[in-house]
Amino acid sequence: MMLSPLLILLLKQADVSTTVAGLFAACAWLGIFLVTPFASLITQALGRRRCLWIATVLPLLTSIGFLLTDNLAVWFALKLIASVAGGLRWVLAEAYIAEFAPPEQMGRYVGMYATLMGLTFVIGPAVLAWVGTADHTAFWIVIGLLAAGTALMPLVPAIEPAADQHTTLVGFKGLWHALSLHPLIMLAGFVGGFFELGLSSILPLVGLNLNLDARASALLVAVSGLGVILLAIPSGMLADRFANPERGRRFFMGILAFALLVSAGLVFALPDFPELVWPTALIWGGAGGTLYTLTMTDIAAREKGISLVNSTAVLVLSYTLGALAASSTSGVLLDWSPALAFPVVLAAVALTGLLAIVSPTRR
Repeated sequence: MMLSPLLILLLKQADVSTTVAGLFAACAWLGIFLVTPFASLITQALGRRRCLWIATVLPLLTSIGFLLTDNLAVWFALKLIASVAGGLRWVLAEAYIAEFAPPEQMGRYVGMYATLMGLTFVIGPAVLAWVGTADHTAFWIVIGLLAAGTALMPLVPAIEPAADQHTTLVGFKGLWHALSLHPLIMLAGFVGGFFELGLSSILPLVGLNLNLDARASALLVAVSGLGVILLAIPSGMLADRFANPERGRRFFMGILAFALLVSAGLVFALPDFPELVWPTALIWGGAGGTLYTLTMTDIAAREKGISLVNSTAVLVLSYTLGALAASSTSGVLLDWSPALAFPVVLAAVALTGLLAIVSPTRR
């Protein structure tokens, strides 16, 4: 999570409008949204390990491309390609974790994965704030880290072909079947993606809008990631201990959705109390990320093989749709009405999620 804020800050330094910068951030989620419906189909055709290799190498190549050109149209294209690869890697990585994790410790393992993801939100922006954007040092660090990840790929353990590889529905039919099985879980994923990934991608814009400098604006993303780190493993372990796992996870999701609703209220006060942006970012990352941990735990406890890839793909799709909605609209809202329309939209999303989660529990 170092490259995205770096590119956003470079665009703003080039006097690109906040709206265009927001659309650029949304490209990351658009690519994931485009590839996710076909993740199970691609995996069935090429195999999980080969797909993982492709999804690892492409981001490395596109990062080198950002360094070689300043053309905005090319940057949009590179961002889209990298996000397509990232979406495929995302689905496969979570399917791998669910396959290898012991069933009685599924929440713990998913929480560990979410914690590692959260660390990238902290370390990447922190390194960016340290090295700055004045030269290409940050780019070389990104490229070096991606190259190291590619070099470690041979250590990923082999996995047996899925037992349902030739019997499970794939493509749009498989996605629709998975969605019909877990509609509420997917809605919770949308809300989590909206607040954690979507809003974290535009946090530098929020910081600049509050007259924070570039370094402080980048560190807001790190604070969002810190929220994930603090809550992911404890929430995963708690999810493993519920006497009624499904009902317990539902209750916990309701608490998190309420916390996100409270964070939307804090946004109304940001123009007068800009220091509140720090706890707000912490809640967005912590509550949004934990929603995702719980939804992934719920799916991983039920599915295996290609069915798991299908359900994970739908979760990633809904999560990405939330991120895409947040990042594509937030730039416009911050330009147009940062003190009213922006927090109203956030409150509407959080309230929708809360009502959907709580209502089935009451019935």
